[in-house]
Amino acid sequence: MTTKDTHITMLHGAGGTVMHDLVKNYIVKYFAGAAPNIAEVPLEAMDDAAVVNDIVFKSDSHAVKPIFFPGGDIGRIAISGTVNDIAVLGAEPIALACGFVLEEGLLFSEFERILTSMRQACTEAGVNIVTGDTKVVEKGALGGCVMNVSGMGKRNPALEHNIAVIKQYRKDFAGRWMLDSNLKAGDKILVSGTLGDHGIAVLSAQEGLKFGSDIKSDVKPLNHMIQNLIGTVGGAVAMKDATRGGLADALHEFCEKSKLGILIHEDKIPIREDVRTACEMLGLDPLEIGNEGKIIIGAVPEKAEEILSFLKNTPEGKDAQIIGEVTAEFGGVAMQTAVGGKRIIARPIGDPVPRIC
Repeated sequence: MTTKDTHITMLHGAGGTVMHDLVKNYIVKYFAGAAPNIAEVPLEAMDDAAVVNDIVFKSDSHAVKPIFFPGGDIGRIAISGTVNDIAVLGAEPIALACGFVLEEGLLFSEFERILTSMRQACTEAGVNIVTGDTKVVEKGALGGCVMNVSGMGKRNPALEHNIAVIKQYRKDFAGRWMLDSNLKAGDKILVSGTLGDHGIAVLSAQEGLKFGSDIKSDVKPLNHMIQNLIGTVGGAVAMKDATRGGLADALHEFCEKSKLGILIHEDKIPIREDVRTACEMLGLDPLEIGNEGKIIIGAVPEKAEEILSFLKNTPEGKDAQIIGEVTAEFGGVAMQTAVGGKRIIARPIGDPVPRIC
């Protein structure tokens, strides 16, 4: 019996198979079915957020190390991560709660820097922190601070337009939210921008590495972009933000819940050259590295090009690409390589960068 079987390890919080097993075999085991009469999207659905009486609810904890890194900090991640998880279901975030656990010795100047960053992210997202809690623990326990941001959102009016567009092409569509299980064979898969930026930025700060370029985290709230997309173009059946475990883990979640496969195309996947080079130097797979400002979209094929055009005309989506399609020919994720073959994209065990968010 290994330590992984008897103790919590870092892998249990890193996305991928080990973390999903922890959630399924322990957390869902004890809490599934807790609100059978009111939860339209319950805990056991394991989507990005829950839906209770048409209110979308999400709780997200953050333990990124270091707390400041190129392009962001723990506060900006905490706001953006919660907002984005609410928005990808098709909801409009309306209020947040924040719980701080501060380490003794944290400088007030650093705490104010985090709070300023959080306020800026809230302004960008158009949402406010309305309640919360603060605790302090002894020096050396946390690496500065950890925090939880919970949020709730209401059904976005733009979602009705999105669903109406889907039904023009899929008469039997009965979904009310953008869920992983909505995908059907033939749907296109899009990504809103370059992959791996956040993970490499955090890793560079953790290890003091320089890659000869200015790699910064992509962390940002995406709710306005999502709202405008579904309200003006429509046709998006499913969305995810590709955080821990990166693109590979997010696509496997799509496959698992839709019971279909996904074929992606290597030459279509947007990765910055400096990020690709850094991954090669470190022996990392950019498809497994987490992001904090990118979404993956499953769309009806008839609207994919229009969605791509919309994304490319936004600051958040200027590097977007259609990277693949959903298929019934196999399960799981495969990639058409640049040289013409196909290879299996396995679900990652966990994100290769520890304490990424």
